[in-house]
Amino acid sequence: MPTSSATDASKPAAAGGGVQSLERAFDLLERMADAGGEVGLSELSASSGLPLPTIHRLMRTLVACGYVRQQPNRRYALGPRLIRLGESSARLLGTWARPYLARLVEETGETANMALLDGDEIVYVAQVPSKHSMRMFTEVGRRVLPHSTGVGKALLAHTPAEEVRALLARTGMPAATEKTITTPEGFLDALELVRRTGYAVDDNEQEIGVRCLAVPVPNSPTAAAISISGPAGRVTEAATEKIVPILQGIAQELSAALASAGTPQA
Repeated sequence: MPTSSATDASKPAAAGGGVQSLERAFDLLERMADAGGEVGLSELSASSGLPLPTIHRLMRTLVACGYVRQQPNRRYALGPRLIRLGESSARLLGTWARPYLARLVEETGETANMALLDGDEIVYVAQVPSKHSMRMFTEVGRRVLPHSTGVGKALLAHTPAEEVRALLARTGMPAATEKTITTPEGFLDALELVRRTGYAVDDNEQEIGVRCLAVPVPNSPTAAAISISGPAGRVTEAATEKIVPILQGIAQELSAALASAGTPQA
């Protein structure tokens, strides 16, 4: 199974004078996340290149700390203490994004949002409102299903079709409005359009009278998307042609900022 983590052999040992066991422990956690959250020791050994005794020692430590738990079937799963870290990092990610969202509002005149995929749901982690007085459903902390939102389409556009179908089977596809996509085939067609055009649209699908445009944040440490939302009368096809390049440019800048935030300082 391909993962986003590099093999242990390809990594410099204890890069930048770091503690090798700590680096290895975090690498194992990332591999577990890439594998869906639950793995066996032999799978971790095969993907990381580390010997089984080393992995067993590291996993015992992670279990003792609550970051991993051992299942009755002897496999290992990500543990509940990671939830607190994830929630805190999501809030911080939203804080980092706010200046970029503020620029998005400045340049488009519409409300700007940032959202993450959390399990099977979309959660909004940051928002800068438009100066126009229009109340919309999006707000920080709000959770919605992916099939009726632009950010949901942007976040799932490159997910394998079978995984998308499985997610939709778990959540269902309730109609928020008469324009909501309510079939897996219709949603997969919409994702194909996102891949072709490079952006996603929510056209009155979550709230009548509101259109949203969304793009993913490339190489974000967790899957993230930014969007603008506004009245359908303002976010027209003509406006879309002007707004999408702005969205894509700011997403690239945010991506670069997040990457540099994770770079060790000399």
